[in-house]
Amino acid sequence: MTEHPSPAEGAASQPDAPIELVPYDPRWPSRFEAERELLAAALQPWLTGNIEHIGSTAVPGLAAKPIIDIMVPVASLAGSIGAIDAACRIGYLHHPYNPQEMHWFCKPSPVHRTHHLHVVEHGGTVWQQRLALRDALRQDPALAERYAQLKRSLAALHPLDRDAYTQAKAPFIASVLAGRRQDARS
Repeated sequence: MTEHPSPAEGAASQPDAPIELVPYDPRWPSRFEAERELLAAALQPWLTGNIEHIGSTAVPGLAAKPIIDIMVPVASLAGSIGAIDAACRIGYLHHPYNPQEMHWFCKPSPVHRTHHLHVVEHGGTVWQQRLALRDALRQDPALAERYAQLKRSLAALHPLDRDAYTQAKAPFIASVLAGRRQDARS
């Protein structure tokens, strides 16, 4: 068996890239598709649904960090431990970020990220929320622009602190998700 960095030797031990937002790149969907095919082959034993393009690069016209976010559905996190080694074999570095919610990876390194991989329980809260946010932003260009403005201001405020940047976006995201739930009840 090929050895791969453990979380302590992989993503967790490397310096982090600064937060940089760029204008929407129309090549992002094709980059997702290419990676989706690679992931589908490598993670096939654990897949329970479609691999999804999430995050800002999945929203046409939205400024984003130039990192393709990919969400892979599995039946359970405990039952998909083997997917960690399989993802590492195709160049992903595992990091125990929110391990109760997902198996998380970056590629090729924390210093130069091109992809984030989120292996989550199919139909679970994380699965539903990530798709709901993506779909809301795709359907409402004004909402997407407000999100882009927020992200630009937070990137300027927290250029080297991804956790602070992510946490500061949480109230906006929660309001979008609450709106989606309200719309579903109406």
